Amino acid sequence: MKVVEFHDSKDEDYLWLSFDGAFDSREALESELEPFFQALEAYADGWMPDVVNGKRRRKYARAAIWKALEERRDGNSTALGLYRTKWPALDMSLWLCFPPRPPTLEVWFKAKPLSFFAEAERCRQFVEMVRAWASRYPVSHAVAHSSDDTALADFPSFGRDDETRRRDGFDKIYEVCWLNVFGPKLVESVGRERMLSTPAWRVEELPNGCVLLVTRPTATDFASEEARLAQARAHCHLRPDLDFTTVLRTLRERSAVLAPVEPHFHPDMAPLLTRVADHTVSHERQRRIAGFNAWQPPEPEEWRPASSALPPDVENLERALEHYSYLAELLVALLHTRVPSVFGATPESLTDADFYFWREDFPTRYLREVIDERAVPAIGAYLGEVLVHNLGGRWIPREKLEEAQVLVGDRVWMPFVRARHYMRSRQALLDFSLTRLYRVAERHRTPLPAGGR
Repeated sequence: MKVVEFHDSKDEDYLWLSFDGAFDSREALESELEPFFQALEAYADGWMPDVVNGKRRRKYARAAIWKALEERRDGNSTALGLYRTKWPALDMSLWLCFPPRPPTLEVWFKAKPLSFFAEAERCRQFVEMVRAWASRYPVSHAVAHSSDDTALADFPSFGRDDETRRRDGFDKIYEVCWLNVFGPKLVESVGRERMLSTPAWRVEELPNGCVLLVTRPTATDFASEEARLAQARAHCHLRPDLDFTTVLRTLRERSAVLAPVEPHFHPDMAPLLTRVADHTVSHERQRRIAGFNAWQPPEPEEWRPASSALPPDVENLERALEHYSYLAELLVALLHTRVPSVFGATPESLTDADFYFWREDFPTRYLREVIDERAVPAIGAYLGEVLVHNLGGRWIPREKLEEAQVLVGDRVWMPFVRARHYMRSRQALLDFSLTRLYRVAERHRTPLPAGGR
């Protein structure tokens, strides 16, 4: 049963829910969880899961749920996953812990795109679902919000080190999200009267002493000025020790970071930079696009005028050319599974290789001696072969690889030198990209005579 793979597509903002609750382990598990799934089915407006995953995937049904929880039982815990076979994408998990550990019920929910929750009625039903859960299963803390914004807020650490976060947990209100459920402990730390008087779109005391707080009718406009004002007012009301101006400024800064930026990349690098930007986590993407807009790739230095070319100094030209071809084939052997276009030795294959090496952070993942002795010669030879086959270039072999040249038009290019510069670091993969050198070489090739092919 094929599901929409949540993390296989381009990363984008999504609605994220974290629900930390408890259940009565003395009751039969099926009867104890029945209200949970009843609320899910009643309020999952347009995003209802249709796949249950235990040790294998099954069509959503009560029997499939109980089977999944049974087969995933491991000592004092069990879990299941809930997914969809069509958009919107859903990645939802339910975790249960049993005595002697404290009996806990934890839910992680991700649904994308976030824009799916632009309708007030759909958001209202989502709130009602969380309200039903929080009323039935005592909650210590629950939030739902934009995943991008929570990442910028450093949720759940909020700037604390791991030891402090594990020790203190949610000992106070570090952030107010779009939807919040505060457990009795947090409510009492703030003061029930103060919490219930919070300026927000919806504030409701639940039967078990929890308080539900929703800042706005919809989840999608969290970065708007109105939403940020509401968020800051609620937070500072609950935390009088905070300065409203400072809180609002921080929220506005996060909105600015997430504001869409139109790409205006250097034309030589646009195909590569677009893919790098698309691969960047969504909460950092706009900053990366802005950085690429301002960035100019360095002019290639790995060339000299054709009039200054070093002459061949090898005994057997044919054998030298065969050696370059062999080295280039080593790169094809290395990349062909992940970068099938390398078989074609085209300009596009250079861009595909650039992106692959950047995505894998190749220069830092492998030993430097392996890179220098194997990767650099293979990359340099492949770049040279692409110049030869696509720009009418001609190898000028030399005994030392770094002195080998490819004549294109009025310049000779040194592909092995470029490869060495290229493999210095992840940033060097962009600064000294194979794509960039090729495009510059392309502009310097000798124009064809009129009527020539």
